[in-house]
Amino acid sequence: MKSAVIVFPGSNCDRDIQVALRDITGVEPTMVWHGDSDFEKVDLIALPGGFSYGDYLRSGAMAPTSPVMKEVVKRAKDGVATLGICNGFQVLTEAGLLPGALMRNAGLKFICKDVKLRVDNSTSIFTNQYEQGEVINIPVAHHDGNYFCDEDTLETLECNSRIAFRYCDETGDASHEANINGSLNNIAGILNSKGNVLGLMPHPERLIDPVQGGTDGRKMFESILGALTNA
Repeated sequence: MKSAVIVFPGSNCDRDIQVALRDITGVEPTMVWHGDSDFEKVDLIALPGGFSYGDYLRSGAMAPTSPVMKEVVKRAKDGVATLGICNGFQVLTEAGLLPGALMRNAGLKFICKDVKLRVDNSTSIFTNQYEQGEVINIPVAHHDGNYFCDEDTLETLECNSRIAFRYCDETGDASHEANINGSLNNIAGILNSKGNVLGLMPHPERLIDPVQGGTDGRKMFESILGALTNA
């Protein structure tokens, strides 16, 4: 399985996802600089976390103007699996590949800790190795992770199983108390209508090996590998 990691000025999790993809797929990802207008054919495009362009204007707002994003958008619309993590999620919404927006956390503070997530769609390219309703532990590190969209969009997401992950407690209850950043309906990650684009605020690439303190993020990359290898 071939993959590409898009690197913007200010990306700081590109190495993390590079290591995760290399470890799990056995193939070195192509690291693509934002100024490149094209890159080799790949099965997966990953947009890493960080602070693209220093998060000037607003988080993820400037990255879609990078030369490489024209090709990323085209390939994603053509069905290539595309994963955006944290700032990558913000970039996907700004580029119009996912609906809604990521606003400042409700508490107006940067949040950096492990949180509980409930898997609400276990049938996607990205989640098929998880059980439906499974509670997993994944780190977050963001200031602008408060997911918002209009009522019609929210209804569409809910009715079409496009909410991949929700913030929850240890029992799986997506309660108000478990909602770390104020996101609508505790949303932590969503899919596009085709199911080939996933954006999420938590960092699964940071928990793929026991030395990191857990492996709950590993199943995401194993899901991708299995789905795209057998496609």
